[in-house]
Amino acid sequence: MSADVLALGFTKKNDENIELVGSARLISSLEKYFGINLIDEIAFFAPSGKAGELFEIPVLHKDSTVDRLYLVAVGDGSLASLRAAGASLGRKVRGKAIELISLVCQSRAEIRAHGASILLGAYTWNLKTGKPAEIATIAIATKDGASVSEAGVIARALYTARDLIHTPANIKNPLWMAQEAKKIAEEKGLSISVLAGKELAQFGGLRAVGNSSPKPGPRFIEITYIPKGKARSAAALPHVVIVGKGITFDTGGISLKRPYEFMTAMKSDMAGAAAALATISALPDLQPQVKVTVLMMCAENSLSGTSQRPSDVITQYGGTTVEIINTDAEGRLVLADGLAYAVENLDPDYLFDIATLTGSATLGLGRQYAALYTRDEKLAKELVSVGESSGERVWHMPLIDDYQDSLESDVADLNHAADKGDYSAGSVTAALYLEHFVGDSRWVHLDIAGTGRSETDSGENAKGGTGFGVRFFIDWILSLS
Repeated sequence: MSADVLALGFTKKNDENIELVGSARLISSLEKYFGINLIDEIAFFAPSGKAGELFEIPVLHKDSTVDRLYLVAVGDGSLASLRAAGASLGRKVRGKAIELISLVCQSRAEIRAHGASILLGAYTWNLKTGKPAEIATIAIATKDGASVSEAGVIARALYTARDLIHTPANIKNPLWMAQEAKKIAEEKGLSISVLAGKELAQFGGLRAVGNSSPKPGPRFIEITYIPKGKARSAAALPHVVIVGKGITFDTGGISLKRPYEFMTAMKSDMAGAAAALATISALPDLQPQVKVTVLMMCAENSLSGTSQRPSDVITQYGGTTVEIINTDAEGRLVLADGLAYAVENLDPDYLFDIATLTGSATLGLGRQYAALYTRDEKLAKELVSVGESSGERVWHMPLIDDYQDSLESDVADLNHAADKGDYSAGSVTAALYLEHFVGDSRWVHLDIAGTGRSETDSGENAKGGTGFGVRFFIDWILSLS
């Protein structure tokens, strides 16, 4: 056997009943080959059976390179439990030059969930000098090579998102984001255009935020995927547009974040744009029969002599005038430009935006669910289901019309920070603001302020950016094919 480690799954349904996952013939062969009783070995540890619980057993055979078995609990065998088991395996081999073969799952859905999670658990990122980190080699024992390939594509897309998010802001600025997007577009055969400087004249929100850091200044990045052979008939395909917030660092501007600890994680404030770019990077390999356009609204919200001020009035793309109340509510300004641009120029069948937008979403839902807003009840139910199956869960939140008056302004069409009244519903009012720019589109807003970043190093997530949204979007786009 040409591996260092084999991983097998087990369940414990009550205090006494431990069962191994997989074919009885395979398990019997392994026990005979290594001269062990696997049930006895697991029972020795008095396992709880909680998904992700892992035990390591040394083995020896003169004709095999395998020197260990990882026995990992798969809980109730659900996709969520298989993801937890995969993450546990990935973390076990993280940073080690180990060849691991998992024997835990077989079906397409199981392979995609479990396989991607092994790779996510093994993820590392740093800028340390010296000897490069060792990398584990991971495989799944199955005849379904297509599903293994899909799991790899999804994991690589998540790695892309995480790498972008983790990059520090002294390296990562809007120009850098555009350059990275161009590299991906060239590699994957995607069309791309980038607007900067005077080309952004109509993008009042993007300029108001991004001109606080005039060098290199804000960027509007548009990337399009069309399936192979469908360039001439693309108009007949469903068209999905995803607008991503790409604030490469957020000081809060003149409305400076306080205390400074709130600012240390703000290199992650472009997680929405990162997820959108990573999603479209996977589509040429998966070939869904859907046209997808990604709009990355990239700016740095800095503090300078050219920063926008509270009481300024700006004009969003499409002509809506907006009174600026709080310069730390900048994300909705760049998103509004992108949404209005999409409505006017792209004729989307589905219009999404994704952003680390409000602390209120985190207060309400914690870090396990993203806030989802839409008036389309049927679509919301579909997306909630996709979130459950993909492992990136969303909660359908209300767009409460009674709160609309909070966006009124005495000097402009709107104020952007819900300054009127005191509804204590910051995530809701931010969504209501964005809704003003979507026309009659089938629009969905994802506030990933809680889920876009992990504050601990556990499970699938290394501390920092999670890449939330990539699996969600990929699974939903594939469902349209």
